[in-house]
Amino acid sequence: MQFKNDLLLRAAKGEDIERYPVWLMRQAGRILPEYRAIRNSISGFKELVETPELAAEVTVQPVDLLGVDAAIIFSDILVIPEAMGLTYQMIEKKGPHFEKTIRNEDDLKKYGETNFDVEDRLGYVKEAIELTVKELNGRVPVIGFAGAPWTIFCYMVEGGGSKTFSNSRKLLYTNPTLAHDLLSRITDLTIRYLKMQIKAGANLVQVFDSWAGILGRDQYNEFGLKYMNRIADAIDEVPVTLFAKGAYASLPHLATSNCETIGLDWNMDPYTVREMVGEVKTLQGNLDPCALYASHQDVEKMTNSLLKSFKSKRHIVNLGHGVYPDIDPDKVRTFIKTVKSYEL
Repeated sequence: MQFKNDLLLRAAKGEDIERYPVWLMRQAGRILPEYRAIRNSISGFKELVETPELAAEVTVQPVDLLGVDAAIIFSDILVIPEAMGLTYQMIEKKGPHFEKTIRNEDDLKKYGETNFDVEDRLGYVKEAIELTVKELNGRVPVIGFAGAPWTIFCYMVEGGGSKTFSNSRKLLYTNPTLAHDLLSRITDLTIRYLKMQIKAGANLVQVFDSWAGILGRDQYNEFGLKYMNRIADAIDEVPVTLFAKGAYASLPHLATSNCETIGLDWNMDPYTVREMVGEVKTLQGNLDPCALYASHQDVEKMTNSLLKSFKSKRHIVNLGHGVYPDIDPDKVRTFIKTVKSYEL
């Protein structure tokens, strides 16, 4: 497909760009009144995820209303455990909750199924991407995504969010064989899921490891990065972005992964990471999401300061994590406008 704006893809591949591309994690929804109007007209978050027409509509909204350089499909990382048989509820203001968890081999037999056709259980994501691609008609690329195996593992073992994920970490010490079995199953299904998204029209895929930072270096390399690498090795159709939030000690290992782009959280210094990885990788990020609470003048100042720190054209501008739901959309527009007006 020919794109009117292919900056994201060129930056990911290390090709020449006339300006930095910009998009935001969690841009599809959350901050936009237009999203909330749709969200309030239905039964809940999961209905929105599982209704292709609505998911496509809110995916396109940030392109129209914010002017970002890419659309990321509106979905949820927890569709993977649900497809495996571990259903969840999204509880307002509390987050996801699983009634059942995987703590032993019997649980894995019940809730660790992977021998099924991905399109049978996750075809609504495929359809949402197809509708999005049709609606965008080449204006900007579409990003597909999935949660990293370690992050999905945490939710499946813990049963929801946690400050420590102690049950998940405990399993790594008490039953590493079971942990690797579950991680392998999640990985294999995630590869098939991402390939389905690519077939549907995703032009780049990102793997989110939100809980990478709760493990030490050696454990993350063994139970986290090992499986991220398996995904990156398996995807060769489109560029791959790996985002391991908080995995500072593993950055040298992440730099050797078979991905095009490394996502940075807001505590990672772009200059330091660039010195570490050289020019062989694109970096993505990494303004602190809370910076968008500041005045328009300060948002512009901080954004320009960030841009000056890059030292390379191999960069995709983003926040260091997802945009917060109470951020003023006009502050986001200031951030985006500042990026677009910055001269390389």
